[in-house]
Amino acid sequence: MIALDDITIGYGRDILLRGASCRIEAGKATALLGRNGAGKSTLLRVMSGMAKPIAGTVSVGGRDIAAMRPRELSRTVSLVTTERVRMPNLYCRDVVALGRAPYTNWVGRMSDRDYEIVEQSLALVGMSAYARRTMDTMSDGECQRIMIARALAQDTQVIMLDEPTSFLDLPNRYELVSLLATTARERGKCVLFSTHELDIALMLCDTVMLFDNPSLLCLPTSEMLACDRLAQVFDTRGFDMRGYLRSFAARQGRG
Repeated sequence: MIALDDITIGYGRDILLRGASCRIEAGKATALLGRNGAGKSTLLRVMSGMAKPIAGTVSVGGRDIAAMRPRELSRTVSLVTTERVRMPNLYCRDVVALGRAPYTNWVGRMSDRDYEIVEQSLALVGMSAYARRTMDTMSDGECQRIMIARALAQDTQVIMLDEPTSFLDLPNRYELVSLLATTARERGKCVLFSTHELDIALMLCDTVMLFDNPSLLCLPTSEMLACDRLAQVFDTRGFDMRGYLRSFAARQGRG
């Protein structure tokens, strides 16, 4: 389980989130939703230990991540960012193998089990055939899958992803979110990802975190659909968001 306790984040006097607390259980897929510029990427960086909050604590399994050594943190939390990796002469298999770095010895020597996990991770994202391709010869969507495979190979309790579907077409977006949800449920992981794919998130995820500056609401998906906060956050002139959500909930049998 990952927990936020009285978290405040922002830049100087610009507060993005104030005094937020929530719990994300293991074995569930959670979608982080919010308007553009709300601070979703910043929140993920704080929750992964890559940035510090202004106040409050983030803990995994009851342990404050601020107290973890880098090696322990890298075995506990992984983060896939939106950064595009385009390094020439770097094979996809080698990129995925970087996920095993927290488990190797000081010279980085991998065991047979490490290599097995790398191959399994490539297969999970459907990229086994690309193992000997270099990252500079592939599309954005293919590179994104490789970075997700690296996070899977890292085998952490918590897996976070910043807009993992952003470079994919619609069928592949659905397939990827299905993979993340299955990974959470079958492997007992906390999987949290930010997305603008509202319909896919509501269809496939167990929990929704709604970033509504400067507050954060975390509810089971069915409860989030039943309340009015989604419509309030995504209200846009000329579009009936409340009607859309009611229709969506009826189709899914979740309203």
